Amino acid sequence: MSFLRRRSAATPTGPDFDVLAMDPGDWPGNLGAGLLPGPDGSCQGIFLRYDLFGGRGPAMLIGNLPEGSPARELAEGQVPFEVAQLLAALGNEEPVHEVEREDIPVMHGDSLLIVRRIKVSESRIACAQFDRSDGVQVTIATWDRPITDDLYQLLKPLPAEMFQQG
Repeated sequence: MSFLRRRSAATPTGPDFDVLAMDPGDWPGNLGAGLLPGPDGSCQGIFLRYDLFGGRGPAMLIGNLPEGSPARELAEGQVPFEVAQLLAALGNEEPVHEVEREDIPVMHGDSLLIVRRIKVSESRIACAQFDRSDGVQVTIATWDRPITDDLYQLLKPLPAEMFQQG
């Protein structure tokens, strides 16, 4: 995918973790998926980009990063990888940095999530992040749309076959 910059020539065959995202059938636009490969060919992340119909560009990016993924390593004030990728896909080259974080509780089915709402210097970006019990970090970045508690109810594991090469 053009919105991912590969770190090496290795191509992973797919993730060894469930990918939590919105089902493509629940979204009124186009879905693009990309794998972030590690140097050993392992999958270091899955990114799903949801575009709106009419060529209006990307509206949301959901990332799933396992423990140890280099995309999780951020410097002080640096925005999450998913925010940077969303901005790159939109052609926004202005520098953006994290402004504040707030932890809030959100119910997801029968589970309680502690969601980090991340405010960034670009006010049209909304970002939320949470850690799953299996160590995978899920980050949602949206352009010009708020992230409401209803969105978390739409998140579910997608079939692993969606991400297999070949």
